[in-house]
Amino acid sequence: MSVVSDRIATPEGKRRYVRSLFATIADRYDLITVVLSYGQDQRWKKRLVNLAGRARPERSRRALDLATGTGDIAFRLAEAGWDVVGLDVTRRMIELAREKSAAARGNRGAPDFLVGDMLALPFPAASFDVVTAGYGLRNVPDLATAIDEIHRVLKDGGQALSLDFNRPANTIVRRVYLAYLQLTGGLLGWILHRDADTYRYIPASIRNYPGAAGVARLLEARGFVRVEYQAVLGGLMTIHVAHKPGA
Repeated sequence: MSVVSDRIATPEGKRRYVRSLFATIADRYDLITVVLSYGQDQRWKKRLVNLAGRARPERSRRALDLATGTGDIAFRLAEAGWDVVGLDVTRRMIELAREKSAAARGNRGAPDFLVGDMLALPFPAASFDVVTAGYGLRNVPDLATAIDEIHRVLKDGGQALSLDFNRPANTIVRRVYLAYLQLTGGLLGWILHRDADTYRYIPASIRNYPGAAGVARLLEARGFVRVEYQAVLGGLMTIHVAHKPGA
């Protein structure tokens, strides 16, 4: 077991590790998402927001973006007419998102950004029409609890959407994919932080992730219906779409 895998082997260990990691990489976060997505990251986020646009347009259009990072999905939702709250557990991420918002002060309907935990969302039940997450579900120490919280804050008939790395089912593809991420992550970690393990967390987290089909089954088990997932980048990434039953 690698050093990183050992440190994230328990929920509490993963909680501590992830909070420390994202505080470290926050100022490089936008660069890393571009590099690791081959420049496709913004296109994938646009696709997710377009899928959210199918959620009952006659409703209030209130959206929550979890693991918002520096706010990419939150800003896209706001541009599409949603009333948006962006939430992230990393204070520095929220500071950067607020700086982006201040720089675009003239824009109407800019998101509100809050520091908060996906495992204990600071909102009443049935607060949002849509909940999105970009690279969020894979990073929580308790995936079932995070899904329960998403379900709780959604209105009846609301929609949950998640963009994240996938864990390929094919053993050979998975091994090659994880080896590539291990090598690339080590190189980037050394160049940007002088610590090769910094971005090796990504393949380590994927090894413990249930993958697209597993996440879909868990969403259904926690009360979501009409759950589907769409392959991105040949199935190396996935967008999940799920609905809370109701009107």
